[in-house]
Amino acid sequence: MDVLLDLLNSRPMVNGEERDELGDPANGKRWAREHGGDGSTAELELLREARDALRNVVRGESPPDVLSPLLDGVRQIPEITSDGLQWTVETPLHARLAVEVVLAWAAGEKQQPGRLRPCANAECQLFLLDRSRANRARWCSMAVCGNRAKARRHYERTR
Repeated sequence: MDVLLDLLNSRPMVNGEERDELGDPANGKRWAREHGGDGSTAELELLREARDALRNVVRGESPPDVLSPLLDGVRQIPEITSDGLQWTVETPLHARLAVEVVLAWAAGEKQQPGRLRPCANAECQLFLLDRSRANRARWCSMAVCGNRAKARRHYERTR
């Protein structure tokens, strides 16, 4: 799930300006390598496509079937090991990281539905994975977005 959240959050707003960590070839290559990819141009292109599609799906702006093209040609192969049944994903090398992210999203939706969501701060473009027991987390960061929202409400009440 970490790589999924990292990919979704690779287009943050910094001082009112959007930054794309995958937009610059050198930064994108570094990002992909840090997450187990090779950083090739084809891989970065597919990662940007996966990120944008997943952002729209998580926000509820697109149905999940927009992710289907990212899984074209992917196969899961069962293997019996001493630990039991394991599935190996077979995909073209440049697509492996993007496919892993889509599969992580699918697993998260199955195991913890509704826990992955956009930050409630309208000025923030980040996403959060709610790990709270009550499933009520609203902000990507309590120290930043949550504090701003609470300070704004306090100011409006006392004004």
